Amino acid sequence: MPEGHTIHRLAEDHLMRFAGWEVAVSSPQGRFAESAALLDGRILDGVDAHGKHLFLGFKESGWIHIHLGLFGKYALGPAPAPPATDTVRLRLASDDYFSDLRGPTTCAWITDGEKLAISDRLGPDPLRNRDDPDRAWARISRSRTTVAALLMDQKVVAGVGNVYRAEVLFRHAIDPYRLGKDLTRAEWDAIWADLALLMREGVRNNRIDTVRDEHLPEAMGRPPRVDDHGGEVYVYRRANMPCHICGREIRTAALAARNLFWCPGCQVR
Repeated sequence: MPEGHTIHRLAEDHLMRFAGWEVAVSSPQGRFAESAALLDGRILDGVDAHGKHLFLGFKESGWIHIHLGLFGKYALGPAPAPPATDTVRLRLASDDYFSDLRGPTTCAWITDGEKLAISDRLGPDPLRNRDDPDRAWARISRSRTTVAALLMDQKVVAGVGNVYRAEVLFRHAIDPYRLGKDLTRAEWDAIWADLALLMREGVRNNRIDTVRDEHLPEAMGRPPRVDDHGGEVYVYRRANMPCHICGREIRTAALAARNLFWCPGCQVR
């Protein structure tokens, strides 16, 4: 499932390409056809992202709410758009650009009130400057749930997925099985600031990189990572491989319905 940086990147891409213009809206697949017909030709005048939720706003006409889920994918490019296939749930097109959405969990036309209700259910997002980490801390500091599970709970922190949770815990030497109530406020503040930094880099580069400069392949004389998930990482999908820092074997286990990765040498409880 795409993590929050991907959704914020999509928001920026749509803002740059379509905002302020009348947009042709269609649903070649047909599942969004009725709403698309009502929005067709209207001005796209607002774009928002919160966690893993993307919102495309149309002037005085509400929002298209999109959640990619596990299988959703976007294709954006310059006009003219290629012939649409019957897998395209939503197509936006202007004189200069198009975007095609396939396979989302959610693609729905919603009101301002419904959008607000969705955001109210989500935790603060490190990529939204106005969001307050104190909201997340209020829940984490009282919780007997593991820190690793809390970071994946979108009602606690929005936008963090499996990669960022594993990597940020490693970067701060925190055992993933430590309980939320045992985390210090200083540790939480450092985690939040680091998530904001890493995820902004993810938006900028359109991939996840979490390794500090001194641990990059060229600095350590090691081979670069070869993986379809993107850039350099410390522990994610490196089970049974040596840690870049201490040499201990990276471990993996199921936690919060996803595979967790951590180093038992660097992340001591």
